[in-house]
Amino acid sequence: MNLNHIKPIVIFLLGMLTVLGFAPFYLFPVPVFTLAVLLGFCYRSETSRHAAGWGFCFGMGLFSAGVTWIYVSLHDFGAMPVHTAVLALIVLCAYLSLFPAMSMWFLTRLRLRSPLLWALVAAAAWMLCEWLRGTLFTGFPWLTMGYSQAPYSPLIGFAPLIGAYGLSLLLLLSAASLFFWYEKGLRNWRYGLPLMLIWLGGFGLQMIEWVKPDGEPVSVSLLQGNIAQDLKWRDDHLENTMQTYAQLILSSDSRLIVTPEISIPLFSDVMPKNYVSYLADHARKNNGDVLIGLAERTTDDGDDYYNTMFSFGSAPEQRYRKHHLVPFGEFIPLKPIFGWVIDVLKIPLSDFSRGGLDQQPMNIAGQRVAINICYEDVFGEEIILQLPQATLLVNVSNDAWFGRSIGPQQHLQISQMRAIETGRYMLRATNTGVTAIIDERGRVLQTIEIFTTAALHGWAQGFSGATPYVRIGNSLVLALAGLILSLGLISAFRDKGKTR
Repeated sequence: MNLNHIKPIVIFLLGMLTVLGFAPFYLFPVPVFTLAVLLGFCYRSETSRHAAGWGFCFGMGLFSAGVTWIYVSLHDFGAMPVHTAVLALIVLCAYLSLFPAMSMWFLTRLRLRSPLLWALVAAAAWMLCEWLRGTLFTGFPWLTMGYSQAPYSPLIGFAPLIGAYGLSLLLLLSAASLFFWYEKGLRNWRYGLPLMLIWLGGFGLQMIEWVKPDGEPVSVSLLQGNIAQDLKWRDDHLENTMQTYAQLILSSDSRLIVTPEISIPLFSDVMPKNYVSYLADHARKNNGDVLIGLAERTTDDGDDYYNTMFSFGSAPEQRYRKHHLVPFGEFIPLKPIFGWVIDVLKIPLSDFSRGGLDQQPMNIAGQRVAINICYEDVFGEEIILQLPQATLLVNVSNDAWFGRSIGPQQHLQISQMRAIETGRYMLRATNTGVTAIIDERGRVLQTIEIFTTAALHGWAQGFSGATPYVRIGNSLVLALAGLILSLGLISAFRDKGKTR
């Protein structure tokens, strides 16, 4: 058999294997080895076009195995026909795979001679393409390689400095170092030196305390209503939903009680006032506040509405409106072209308005709480906009859209990364799971069984201060990657000039 015919299959399987580095598996060394093999294929490729093909095959394996929950959302709950949902998933995976393909094409196009510079450019090109994937067309940074290192890898020590994208750069540099160490012979230990220094450095950085506790821990209750997605928006199930959350709230004596995203499927202006007053009175008895997710409309015709979290209780009423919306799930981009999608997908309230990007933390339950709703916690550069003022982070979500796929666990891992980057507890209240209390080190302190109706009662410690990532965001790692690519371009042009 011609080995060239099976290479795409091998590389595709490598991409699929890489998913084991992410939750729920947390096998963080796996991506180092799979990426090392991918880089080896690209290093030996005859043309940059071949290298781009290997990057594309790797991406197709990675995303087809890692984002299968999108099919669940589209077909099982969005009522999209099977063939259309499968086609949509394939098209999305192909689009996402263009970014690793682009990075491998650029890397091999330069034809760099120095192994060290080749490794650096490989890492920088991959990271910048991941950043582009997380930015273009509102961004889709899911399965960014850096997330695979949260929270157990020694590399996680770098997260408070350079964030998830920075970890991607170090992960690719580690993979390139491993490849060259193997390629040049294991006795040539100097090729493995960058790998060892990076991982030892990450271990050492975990010893640094970037933030400090602020006040006493606060009691919290995170509610998981377990409302089936196919029942949530039915009028005949509304009363049951309201009773479920009322019972969960009234069973808690915590100062901070959190319900999931749009936990009560009503517009805030038609929410029964006696219901809200009853729950607010209970929160005041606890000397605290309750956060309730509702849809909020600001116009009489209902065309302008928001995905909003409201606070009720001891503190004055406050609200947070979701800013970063999910394309085709919460808003329709280029509506004159894609407006038909609303008719295909049976998703209630699928055209939200955006909240402001400058919203500030809520002052509730004696804490300054920075709220993010569902998908928003995938964007670390936006989460830090409410810091260092915030002492706690709260993510509310409805991951029922993912069903029993690996999506909810991957979402949990993303929240773990946000906690590590910011040095803050992350409190997750979700409809069906994963509801959890995550500490400032990204460790899950408490959780409850998914797809159960329950309240998670515990304690959360507020923190003050700022990690380097909170202060500078992605600026440092983007500048570093840009510098590396510039050096690669200069070297490539210089070498090309010498051969003329």
